[in-house]
Amino acid sequence: MAKSEIKVVGAWPSPFVMRVRIALNIKSVDYEFLQEKLGSKSQLLLESNPIYKKIPVLLHDQKPICESLIILHYIDETWSSGPSILPSDPYDRAIARFWAAYIDDKWFPSLSGIAKAQGDEGKAALIAQAREGFLLLEEAFVKCSKGKDFFGGDRIGYLDIALGCFLGWLRVSEKMNGVTLLDADETPGLAGWADKFCLDDSVKDVMPETDKLVEFAKILFQFKANAPPPPAN
Repeated sequence: MAKSEIKVVGAWPSPFVMRVRIALNIKSVDYEFLQEKLGSKSQLLLESNPIYKKIPVLLHDQKPICESLIILHYIDETWSSGPSILPSDPYDRAIARFWAAYIDDKWFPSLSGIAKAQGDEGKAALIAQAREGFLLLEEAFVKCSKGKDFFGGDRIGYLDIALGCFLGWLRVSEKMNGVTLLDADETPGLAGWADKFCLDDSVKDVMPETDKLVEFAKILFQFKANAPPPPAN
């Protein structure tokens, strides 16, 4: 059987791209990493994801799969002989999907919005929302982990990847705003989980260093500040 051609179209700072890379590492799948440049979209990206025109894109034998959580499902089903990413129990799988959707739809917008907040009150409100989200996720961790190290049990799984990919940007937000969002006193389970997650073999080589991400964040904010406004309707 011929070896499959696997490529990931993405960028090293992107947490959503990190999800795909971690999943492939868990499955011990070799891949080529094709990095996009800030401020431009390659022809390959535009052809591979013409609807959203966003990273990440997984190319499996030239067939594109888009959207990070969908890609995780695909990787788990395609390389089923490796360690499972999604829970095997249907209820546990549904719960993991629910919390992954919460992270993307509710929690991460609070975290990413802190840097863009207008005024101290707006920033304080988003900081409070991010902390409240961690309290909910602490409860989810206790229930999903069942006393083990990860949401997925003994090893990293779907929900670990969905949340853990944001830990680098969480540290950036804490450092640049002088706040603590993941508090070991308030959320001891998550604090311990975060340390174990970052040390895992599937994660440690793709998790960016905080200082490197901080420098990228400054470049990104400057780039957005200089970008022309969107055209009026």
